[in-house]
Amino acid sequence: MSLVPKHIKNLLPYKPGRTIDSVKNEYNLEKIIKLASNENPLGPSLKSIGLSLNDLKNSHRYPDASGMKLRKKLAKKFDLKVENVILGSGSEGIMSSIMRTFLKDKDELISAEKSFIGFKVLANASGKKVIWVPKKNYKYDLESICSQINENTKIIYIANPDNPTGTYINKNEFDNFIKKVPKRVLVILDEAYFEYAAHVYDYPDSMEYRYDNVITLRTFSKVHGLAGFRVGYGFAHNELINNLMKVKLPFEPSSISQQVALAALEDEGHLLQTIELNLRELELMTKNLNKLDINYIPSVANFITIVLDNRNEVQKLVQFLLENGIIIRDLINFGLPKCIRVTIGLKEENYFFMKKIKEYYRK
Repeated sequence: MSLVPKHIKNLLPYKPGRTIDSVKNEYNLEKIIKLASNENPLGPSLKSIGLSLNDLKNSHRYPDASGMKLRKKLAKKFDLKVENVILGSGSEGIMSSIMRTFLKDKDELISAEKSFIGFKVLANASGKKVIWVPKKNYKYDLESICSQINENTKIIYIANPDNPTGTYINKNEFDNFIKKVPKRVLVILDEAYFEYAAHVYDYPDSMEYRYDNVITLRTFSKVHGLAGFRVGYGFAHNELINNLMKVKLPFEPSSISQQVALAALEDEGHLLQTIELNLRELELMTKNLNKLDINYIPSVANFITIVLDNRNEVQKLVQFLLENGIIIRDLINFGLPKCIRVTIGLKEENYFFMKKIKEYYRK
C-alpha cells in the first residue's frame, strides 16, 4: 500500500519559468532579459534594500510571530482594524492556510479553468472536489460559476485581475455575482495585481466593499518588487482572520521580509514610478503588437498575453527568444498551449523584445 494519497500522486507540481542563470549557461549568453514572471523591472525601493541590510544583524532572532508592526501599518493604510489583517509567505502561503482552516469533509471548491496555477496546485492538493469552470473570452464567467454552487460548495476563488490573462471582472459583474453567493461560501478574491488596475474606472477594489465571507489577498511581490522576500497579506472579517492565525505557520514572513515590507509602504514614490512605467510601456507594447497584427489579450496588469496560431508556433517563438537572451512564459502549464505571457519590463527591455519579435516575423 502506498504511503502517498492518490490525489497527491496525481498532482502536477508547479513549474516556474526559466531562471536567468540557466538560460545564460545553456546558450552561452552574457546578457539576459527576463520578461517571464511578472516581476517589477525597477526592483525594490532603495528604502527596502537599506532596511534589509540593517536587519541582518538580528537574523539570529525569531520574527514577531504576529507580524504586528506590519499588520498595523496595513490596517492604517486601508482603514481597517489590525484584527482584519493577516500576513503570509506570499499570497499562496495564506491560500494554503485558508485550505487547512476552512475545508472539511465533503466541502468543494469552485474556480475558473486556466487561471492562477498556484491556486490550482493548492486546490488539487487539498484532496477536495474542485469544479473548474471554463472562461468566457479569457475572463472569469461569474454567471457560470454561480450556477455550479451547491450545498457542498465552501470556497470560490477569483483572481482579479486574472493571471495569466490580465483580464478583470468589473464592478457590475462583481456586484451581481456576490448577491448570488450564499454567506456560508467563502470567496477568495486574489488581487495580487490590483495596484496596476486601480486606475480602471470600473475595477472593483475590494476595499470599497465589506463582506463577511470575502477574503482579499494581496502581495508585496509585484508592484513593490519584493518577490524574493515572499510577503503576502490578506484582509477579512476578524472571525476569519482569528481562525487563520491559529493555523498559519507561526514565524512567517521572516523578520527581514517584514521590515522591507514596512519600508516599501513608506516609499510612495517608488510605487508611483512603477505604476507610471507600467502604464506607459504597456500602452506602447500594445501599439507595437497592433502594428504587427499580432493577437493579444487586452491587459490591466503588468504583463500581456499573446495568442499565437498553434502550439508549434509557440515553441518556435519561445526558442527563438531564448537564443536571443529573452525569457518569456510559455503558458502550456496554465492550460493555454497557444499562448505566451510577456512581463512589461524597462523601456529598453521592451524595445529589445519588440525588435526581436519583428525579426522573427520577418524571417
